Amino acid sequence: MNERLEDAQRRMEGAVKALASEMTSVRTGRASVALLDRVQVDAYGTKTPLNQLAQLGAPEPRMLTINPYDRSLFGAVEKAILESDLGLTPTNDGQLIRINIPQLSEQRRKELVKLVHKMAEDARIAVRNVRRDVLNEAKRAEKDGELSQDEVSRFQGEVQKLTDAEVHHIDEALAVKEAEIMEV
Repeated sequence: MNERLEDAQRRMEGAVKALASEMTSVRTGRASVALLDRVQVDAYGTKTPLNQLAQLGAPEPRMLTINPYDRSLFGAVEKAILESDLGLTPTNDGQLIRINIPQLSEQRRKELVKLVHKMAEDARIAVRNVRRDVLNEAKRAEKDGELSQDEVSRFQGEVQKLTDAEVHHIDEALAVKEAEIMEV
């Protein structure tokens, strides 16, 4: 029974970690190198993550810098940033690529808040799906005579506590990200 609960906890925590990772790529008013995590550069005949091809930095609150390890990749890096869904325009001085992070409009902030709400709801659904799977497994074990009705009932309570805790973590992460986006 404990291994089932540990498995459920591991899977639920995975959903929360995935949400946290996904939220780092959502743009806020501040510069963060995590914004560039999803940018793929067409280099050496294959799509490669930008962070593997260049040194990334955020020297100022509204600026990102990109210093490609290979000078021949400047054009490919600029093209990848322009083609990404970030809506950012890089400038190249031959030594460094700079990206100024513009102030977000009120409308864009609201769109981003809706996006993170959707991400959070998807994570909640993933947590609830884990709960459903684990409880169905416990009911099957009860039906097969492996567990008593009392054990299943106790297990359901523990799984619900675990679910509530993980949903609470999701709600906290959502509140933090929402405040970050709406900060002017």
